[in-house]
Amino acid sequence: MLVGYSSSSEEEDREAGDEAAATQNKSVCRKYQEEDDGKNGCPARKKPKIEEPATKPRLPLPGCLLTMFPDEVDPQTEDSSFHGGRIRSFKHERGNWATYVYVPYHPEEEFRELLEELLSAAGACGVGLTPQEEFHLSLSQTVVLRHHWIQPLTQSLRTGLAHCKRFVCSAGTLRVYCNAEKTRTFLGMEVCSGHAQLLELVRVVDRTMTEFRLDTFYKDPSFHVSLAWCVGDMTVQMKECIQELQRLVDEHEEGPFVLRLECVELRCRTGNKTYCFPLKP
Repeated sequence: MLVGYSSSSEEEDREAGDEAAATQNKSVCRKYQEEDDGKNGCPARKKPKIEEPATKPRLPLPGCLLTMFPDEVDPQTEDSSFHGGRIRSFKHERGNWATYVYVPYHPEEEFRELLEELLSAAGACGVGLTPQEEFHLSLSQTVVLRHHWIQPLTQSLRTGLAHCKRFVCSAGTLRVYCNAEKTRTFLGMEVCSGHAQLLELVRVVDRTMTEFRLDTFYKDPSFHVSLAWCVGDMTVQMKECIQELQRLVDEHEEGPFVLRLECVELRCRTGNKTYCFPLKP
């Protein structure tokens, strides 16, 4: 009985082993069918398709970054209707900075009263003038400066002007000026004293401009403070009424009005930045 039990157990073990072997062979065959793709007589099975992960959408840039580096110039920058009809002497381009050197003038109340009288008289003659937003005496032409030149150019000006002394100049004669492009006409007050000192400052500024291959100032400059302007070439019309305007200057209150300009510092405006260069006391 013990032997028979043993024999029966071995058969069951063999059968179990055969079934396990058969199951293993089927698994092996299935594996080779998948890997060999139809080799060795096994029918080819289609490999499961592996789905590629979907590309994540890019986050949009913040609006503040988009406005820092615009691809195109803002139309308002070039549209003259946004600037009182004024037309640029050169097209605005990113990286180009309109730059000029000047002496600032800080007007007193008496000057503003006279300016109102001049604007009213010019309007009666058919010339509509717009007062300057700020007043100054130019010592350079307006030039185009690349951004990376700003620091070395202003440093050159500071070094050259370090030994120039302060002085006072005055103006009292009205003159008419028109820019080279004939796009604007100006009413200015020409300097009558301090001309030699202003020429010395121009020589210093011109040396810096030459160093950076920029245009120098005019050979025979008429130093003046621009008071008001109008669009276009209105030279003829303004000269027709210049005598009447000059009379207002000469008979202002108790005597001729004299514009006093204290030259204690020079300034360089480049784009939206202003650099100051104090003169020696």
